[in-house]
Amino acid sequence: FSVVLVMTACGPDPQSSDSTTVSNAITESTKPVSYQDVEWTELMPKEDLEALLQPPEEVMNIPDGSEMDQLSSQMSNAIAQANDSRYQQALSSTNVVEAFNNQHIRIPGFIVPIGFDDKQRTIRFFLVPYFGACIHVPPPPPNQIVYVTAENAVPFGWEPVWLEGVLETKTHMNQLGSAAYTLNLTKM
Repeated sequence: FSVVLVMTACGPDPQSSDSTTVSNAITESTKPVSYQDVEWTELMPKEDLEALLQPPEEVMNIPDGSEMDQLSSQMSNAIAQANDSRYQQALSSTNVVEAFNNQHIRIPGFIVPIGFDDKQRTIRFFLVPYFGACIHVPPPPPNQIVYVTAENAVPFGWEPVWLEGVLETKTHMNQLGSAAYTLNLTKM
């Protein structure tokens, strides 16, 4: 007793361009996603970065150790003095780099929790470029804050983290700050 297995294929001729398209689509969908490492300054449009790198003279002339040297005083005085300047605009800019929209990125930063699940675990948070941003010190510009959503709770700590996900140029506002980008988290 023997069994003969005969396999036939239905569909386009294997030599046709349609089968190549199907084959390519299958190959592309099984390729691992690669994430582009992104530095924080890359998220800032060139004109905003240049403005922040050239602060007004009033900001640069604050004497070390003076009352104005305190961070909160320095920021409020600088903002008041440079109210209509390009520097002030850059401090509150929601301008984004559109080339990052819907890109798979990897970025380091610090977590500022803003949303919790029913067990009080972090599921929504801001990712910021330096420790204490939005909590202990004035927030960075919105284009230096990323709003992150996670399907599962993430561990919260004070140490820096690396996040991977799909970045969108989508603004999110919260009482702690505003983010000009949103990241749909895939890996921490």
